[in-house]
Amino acid sequence: MKLAQRAGGRGAKLSHPKSTGVASRPDMSALCEADCVNAESVSRARASLPASDVIRLLAETFKTLGDPTRLRIVSALAERELCVCDIAVVLGASQSAVSHSLRALRQLRLVRYRKEGKIAYYRLDDDHISVLLHEAVRHVRENDGVRREKFRE
Repeated sequence: MKLAQRAGGRGAKLSHPKSTGVASRPDMSALCEADCVNAESVSRARASLPASDVIRLLAETFKTLGDPTRLRIVSALAERELCVCDIAVVLGASQSAVSHSLRALRQLRLVRYRKEGKIAYYRLDDDHISVLLHEAVRHVRENDGVRREKFRE
């Protein structure tokens, strides 16, 4: 999908070519007002960036966790090991849907399982996933009031 420039010149607002709305000025308040670069800061920031393959895997991980069903599974498994049947009951979802989501989580090594007879028990692959989840929940809860205020405006 191509974007078209509505108004010519630097800082022009971009919109979908089929858009019929009136162009509005972009919010420039969050941009630098001076065109200067701190070479040392830029160099340090570049040096601290993870390698491209790590960034790609991080993006895949966050994309996978962006699905509400998968996120709920990870949240349930952060508390305890559960079999597929129990996860389905906790989520109020079909075993098929849970199994599909678990496969995606397993491919990224976010969960692992053990078999006991015919039953597969799932748990988080390691403590990092639990820490990531708890920090994300804490972030959302801390900023929840701020977000609600923004939506009221």
